Amino acid sequence: MKKIIVAIDGHSSCGKSTMAKDLARYAHYVYVDTGAMYRAVTLYALRRGLFAADGSVDRARLEAALPGLRVDFLTDAVTGLPQVCLDGENVERQIRGLEVSSHVSPVAALPAVREALTRQQQLMGQRKGIVMDGRDIGTVVFPEAELKVFVTATPEVRARRRYEELLAKGQPAAYEDILRNVQERDYIDSHRAVAPLRQAPDALVLDNSALTLEQQRQWLIDRFEERVAGS
Repeated sequence: MKKIIVAIDGHSSCGKSTMAKDLARYAHYVYVDTGAMYRAVTLYALRRGLFAADGSVDRARLEAALPGLRVDFLTDAVTGLPQVCLDGENVERQIRGLEVSSHVSPVAALPAVREALTRQQQLMGQRKGIVMDGRDIGTVVFPEAELKVFVTATPEVRARRRYEELLAKGQPAAYEDILRNVQERDYIDSHRAVAPLRQAPDALVLDNSALTLEQQRQWLIDRFEERVAGS
């Protein structure tokens, strides 16, 4: 059976990663969470004090560090899912907290960061058989992807999901703070100068505000099967 590239884009905290992981397992494809790559770079910047009090990032110092900064994935032996590594350290848990969420958009807006990570992502998809999710997969990274999906949900629904996810992991969380972060990230992601978040003209739109995880999963599997059959 011919393999394809699946590009899943959309707003923050709308379930893209969950859907992409499920489809990758179903299709026996490689899964890549590009948002996690930007979070890893953000964690690097936080650890080295590259953010000012106003939330801006020291662009020159971060760009100078990019050639020696390594972001990759290791497969968890128990779950079979990829874990994000920063310079060889598993940082999957650290990159999911609110501090990283609150600082990732300015980092992801930097042209040098996007160019460096986009090159890595394109190399990962050369052999196809890949499911990749992020903000610009169907528009910039893989505009030739055979299946493009744009996922969205209301800010309130997304904030509630993120809040419950953090609580389930035992991490402190405040719903109002998360909602404000979701709204701020939507604005920054949609208005950045380089590779802004937008729906590709040929992408299928999924508003999952009122859908269960199983309904989302089945919808995506059905669209995947249609594209594979027609390729």
